[in-house]
Amino acid sequence: MSGPLAASEASSVTQVFRTVDLSPGLYVVATPIGNLRDISLRALDILASVETIFAEDTRQTKRLLDAYGIDAQLKPYHDHNGAQMRPLVMKYVADGKAVALVSDAGTPLISDPGYKLVRDIGEAGGTVIPIPGPSAAITALSAAGLPTDMFTFCGFLPPKSGQRQEKLKSFAGQKLTLVFYETGPRLLAALEDIVTVFGAATEIAVGRELTKKFEEIIRQSASAAVERLEENGPPKGEIVLMISLTGEEGAPASEADIDHYITDRLASLGAKGAASEAAREFKLPKRELYARAVALQARDRDD
Repeated sequence: MSGPLAASEASSVTQVFRTVDLSPGLYVVATPIGNLRDISLRALDILASVETIFAEDTRQTKRLLDAYGIDAQLKPYHDHNGAQMRPLVMKYVADGKAVALVSDAGTPLISDPGYKLVRDIGEAGGTVIPIPGPSAAITALSAAGLPTDMFTFCGFLPPKSGQRQEKLKSFAGQKLTLVFYETGPRLLAALEDIVTVFGAATEIAVGRELTKKFEEIIRQSASAAVERLEENGPPKGEIVLMISLTGEEGAPASEADIDHYITDRLASLGAKGAASEAAREFKLPKRELYARAVALQARDRDD
């Protein structure tokens, strides 16, 4: 998960790395998700000592290296050039060299490119060495207050509502915490789909701007989160969205049931009143139900 590196943080970082003799192999190095001081001393040693660093975004990685005074050779390795770059990385390792793989921010391969490279090097008899450190998913989960005895990291949710709901439904009946990455502009739609699939009372947590100045982790019901975003607008920064499933989430009402309920109340309550009652009855977002009520009202007039 990417995250910008603040210049103000970079200026205050102390140079504490040392160059070391490394065994040949691919070093998978975790880097900060926001606060530069979250990098480990071992990670700095590795980055200062490898032959080459293969980076998802060389500009981003250079800012990190510059902050610590590390002069290293950088080459790009990302989703769009992975197939072309893998043979080069594998040749380095086969020739007895130590090289590093880093993502924009956080732990490589966690919703970032690289798993094919790691697999191919292992199958070719090379060594892959993990250098642990920050991960946005684990960072958010550790402070969210949701159950952590069983959790699943799922990367990004699909962008379209239908696909997103199908993805969420695949976890129905399970008792675990789901962890997704999401963007601010798409968060409200994702929360509305969570309400639709799992119910309004489903406990969720949203983490954003992790390890940065405006870090925020909020735990509440899915319906309360929808209302908060409707009032305040989409949040800025990158999002970690967590959903706590109890395994007892009920099946949502059918669209026909909801439409029938609203239609029965349109004449006496109007679209706004019918939508409010339906929101309480079915525990769905008022905005979504109001739009349905207006559409049903217009259909009745046409009839």
